[in-house]
Amino acid sequence: MENPLTPDVLADPVALTRALVDIESVSLNEKFIADCVEEVLRSASHLTVQRYGNTVMARTDLGRAQRVVLAGHLDTVPHNDNFPSTLRGDLLYGCGTSDMKSGVAYALHLAVTLPEPRYDVTYFFYEAEEIDSRYNGLFLVSQAHPEWLMADFALLLEPTYGMVEAGCQGTIRAVVGTTGRRAHSARSWRGVNAIHAAGEVLNRLAAYEARTVDIDGCTYREGLNAVRIQGGIAGNVIPDRCEVVVNYRFAPDRSEEQAQAHIREVFAGFEVEVVDSAGGALPGLTETPAREFLAAVGEAPVAKLGWTDVARFAALGIPALNFGPGDPNLAHAPDEHVEIGKIRDGAAILHRWLASH
Repeated sequence: MENPLTPDVLADPVALTRALVDIESVSLNEKFIADCVEEVLRSASHLTVQRYGNTVMARTDLGRAQRVVLAGHLDTVPHNDNFPSTLRGDLLYGCGTSDMKSGVAYALHLAVTLPEPRYDVTYFFYEAEEIDSRYNGLFLVSQAHPEWLMADFALLLEPTYGMVEAGCQGTIRAVVGTTGRRAHSARSWRGVNAIHAAGEVLNRLAAYEARTVDIDGCTYREGLNAVRIQGGIAGNVIPDRCEVVVNYRFAPDRSEEQAQAHIREVFAGFEVEVVDSAGGALPGLTETPAREFLAAVGEAPVAKLGWTDVARFAALGIPALNFGPGDPNLAHAPDEHVEIGKIRDGAAILHRWLASH
């Protein structure tokens, strides 16, 4: 199959978005789109290109005083009668239009059309963001080639509807368990009902007052909620085990260790097992490239309420922001779409930021 990413397409972020959307790349099936991106990047003499799995990295080496990263994932969730793309007026519909091939189009367009940016730039086009983190291209690169990620500032091109979303929340999933003693339900007094005991867990959740934290002018709202409950053996048995799965979204002023300790404090007296944990990322607004990017945008940033791969950069001490044209509320939806005007506006902002001297 021929590469649809022709020079004419690469010159126009809107046409490039549509061409990328029309390359099927559901998670773990990114080989062809990675091949296409790699071919385009290798044709640009000002870039050094490396590949690891289906993650493609390209970088300038112009001797600039600072280096920035532009990163976007190539994969999408499975299609939902929304492939290939369709254009309806000023809206481009299709799987990945918002999350996040319009953002990827920004990076690829700039990589091939801006040979002398004001900073040295590393571009990442990575695999498997939408599934388990062990497949994530940035994670795999951080293990195999951490030097590829080194920079003074990173911009993750996730959908933000054209706003700058600073940092991200951390997230923890934990299982809060209660125990009892089995008995026949006809003689329930001989047992101890573990499901009834879970009532106290739910009471603590209902009474919980989540923090609102202001960091560098960005307001992060925390949340601690039950997301699943399971227990019971049979219709005539008093259960001896019940588990409530809770999800804690915490502001990035807390470390993972502090957040886990907080959960254990909230549920003191119960078994608590942390089953999934990821730290957040501070806003990262102080470095010169970040300040100059914000000046190019011309609007104040807001807090990212959710977890994104900016946390992977933050863990390496690299400040990072989220910025992309798509509406995050449309990500993964059957009617996923992106506004043509948002693509053009964002592309102009990034060009103004990187091309100015």
